[in-house]
Amino acid sequence: MQVFNLMSDCENICSEHVILLRKLVNRSTKNAQHKFQKTYDTLELLENEKYTWQLLRSLSKDRLLDTEDNNDEEEMILDTPAKMIVDDLFEKTPLIRQSQLVIDWLENCSLDNLEMFSDDVRFFSDQSVAWENSLHELKQKKEGKMVRTSRVFVDELDPDAPIRQNSSLDDLDKEDELRLLQHMFVCIRAGQLDRAQEVCRNCGQSWRAATLEGWQPFHDSNYQKLGEGGQVESIQGNQYRDVWKLVCWKMAREAKFDKYEKSIYGVMSGNLSAILPVCKSWHDYLWAYFKVMVDTHVEGEIRRNTKSARKFVDLPPEYFSKLLYPDLVFAEIEASLNEKIQLECNLWYNVIQKYIILGDISTLIQVMYKWIQSDNNGIPQHLVRFMAHLVLVLRRITDIAEEEKAIVIIETYIDILIKNGNKELVAFYVSNLPKTSQINWYAKFLEGIEDKEERQHVLNLAEEEELDIGLITKTVVENIRKREDSSTVSDSACNIEITDEDREKIEAIDWLVFDPKHRSEAVKQANAVMRGFIAVKKHEAAKQVFHKLPNDSIDIIYKIHHSTAGHRNLKPADENAIREYMCIKAYLDAVDSFNDWFSFFHHAKPQKPNLTVGASFTDKVAYEHRMKQFESELDRWRHNLTAQTKISKDRIYNLLLFTDGGWMVDLVQDSNEDEGRSLQLKRLRELHIPGLCFNLHHMLHSSGLYAECLQLADYIASERYLLYKEFNPENLKTLLRHLQDSSLQLLDENKDPLGYDLV
Repeated sequence: MQVFNLMSDCENICSEHVILLRKLVNRSTKNAQHKFQKTYDTLELLENEKYTWQLLRSLSKDRLLDTEDNNDEEEMILDTPAKMIVDDLFEKTPLIRQSQLVIDWLENCSLDNLEMFSDDVRFFSDQSVAWENSLHELKQKKEGKMVRTSRVFVDELDPDAPIRQNSSLDDLDKEDELRLLQHMFVCIRAGQLDRAQEVCRNCGQSWRAATLEGWQPFHDSNYQKLGEGGQVESIQGNQYRDVWKLVCWKMAREAKFDKYEKSIYGVMSGNLSAILPVCKSWHDYLWAYFKVMVDTHVEGEIRRNTKSARKFVDLPPEYFSKLLYPDLVFAEIEASLNEKIQLECNLWYNVIQKYIILGDISTLIQVMYKWIQSDNNGIPQHLVRFMAHLVLVLRRITDIAEEEKAIVIIETYIDILIKNGNKELVAFYVSNLPKTSQINWYAKFLEGIEDKEERQHVLNLAEEEELDIGLITKTVVENIRKREDSSTVSDSACNIEITDEDREKIEAIDWLVFDPKHRSEAVKQANAVMRGFIAVKKHEAAKQVFHKLPNDSIDIIYKIHHSTAGHRNLKPADENAIREYMCIKAYLDAVDSFNDWFSFFHHAKPQKPNLTVGASFTDKVAYEHRMKQFESELDRWRHNLTAQTKISKDRIYNLLLFTDGGWMVDLVQDSNEDEGRSLQLKRLRELHIPGLCFNLHHMLHSSGLYAECLQLADYIASERYLLYKEFNPENLKTLLRHLQDSSLQLLDENKDPLGYDLV
């Protein structure tokens, strides 16, 4: 299955990094090791991660691929070989089979330690003779030569001599013996029994290698069928395995033996109390318990199902006194009196491995979630990455009940990716979240990207992962727009300078114009941003937003709509957005035009030249020339002013008399209309319509168009346009004072106060 290949890939990647880091660490000197503490920590994390992937892959493959239970009971024939009974037990019992997988995994993890231990082990025996120093002393003594010490040594060198004679070996032999026993245990701990036997033989202790051979269950294949050509096959295993096991048990209890020798025979006989004294880590304890657990179950199965004429010898009562199971194993390890082991029980990877072995995925997710919630800053990023990957893999092989907590774990890793700038990876991990979370997290990620090419790239990555680009980019703009809500309409004076926050809002519109399919949303979001700017009279910022939208945006909206919906009307939201877009355009045109008129009227008018008192004839001639030039420029200025006044007046009237209901008034009722938007439109009318009327009156009055000033009053009072509803009492008083000034000017020109000629 693909998921197993995925776990293998994860394991291989970790292995590659472990090899590189280990080389780096090995090159460091002892004095400089403190400088590599971070490297050491990373190496430990990656090693544990590698081992955990190995465990998960091994157990998951067994749990997923071997789901069919074969419960058919086969009748055991007389003297059924023990190996067949053991094989049948492993085949039919997932508990035993998976416990053995855990043992195999623990032994495989220990192989690296074996290689490092082997580098430090030296056995000095040129002739492969056991206890060569004691042998030399005995030869010297037999020949009557002086020996090195008067201490009493063994006078025989059979394997039992030191115990039988209660005497010791030569000190050098005792030292070699201890190193041999330690090396043998490390080999057995790593699952390398053959290697342990080979070391014994190389040291001249073939008898000791033979003592490790009796564990194999008896098997006579001739019970099933004869070999090729009817030949009788050789018998395998130990037919008297029960006797051998009892002897190993007694040797493990022998007080005169070294603890490593007792532990070796404790492993062979399932004697847990003999193994634990040499176990130095949580994994060692776990291996010892599982080794004994499987041994006990296997031995019980053999004794229950073997139909033999020979009766098995009885093992000590304590052998079967407590039948272990995985949950009980972990409970006993956690209750250990060894403080170091108790601390290691709570290490991150040990806890994860525990629940993988127990198959308790629900509790595993809860524990990892608790770590993140309680100590997010203290958890290494490598561990968070692993937990996120573990959740993704577990999703593929089982149903996760704690899905919400699993999502939080993935989100925590996504947050790390965003903070570390790993832009290429974010889209993949976000795609593994629920849709709502996908939108929120990828939007959060996009908010920090400013380069346009990079923006396009990360959007392409999101599209490859089938994320909803439209909703994501919409959320990006809304998040940026709402960081500091400038859409609140206020009559107070505002700072019209464009701030950094304003620029972020302006640039955010770019997210929505990459894809023409999102042009409708681009118009809506641009309208919202421009509403905020117009409300505080940041007209330059509003114009920058307006120019972010391509000129063909409205055409594209209609084109896309017709390609999907035919000739049906646009959605109400789209209709209103387009109308609002046109209203904003009318407003910006009116403001720009009035500003142009104001600047031209107040700053472009030519200045009349002055003639100083007592000027000479030459100065008077020059003055007359300047006056003619002034009058010419003044005529040109008046002509241009008239043209500019007409343009500005038309654009302001275009806004005030906006077609079909008025400026910033929706034409189509939308049942899903945002109440906030409706309020903003209403407040914009109240804020800007009176102001534009005042500006128009000022322009007309300053241009001497007093009669048109009074015509403005007719438009404001008209029930057709309802402009008067946007004036508060204070604004009306101001307007009436302005109209009064215009009427007085008309009276001075001998005209009717309303602008009509007097008869």
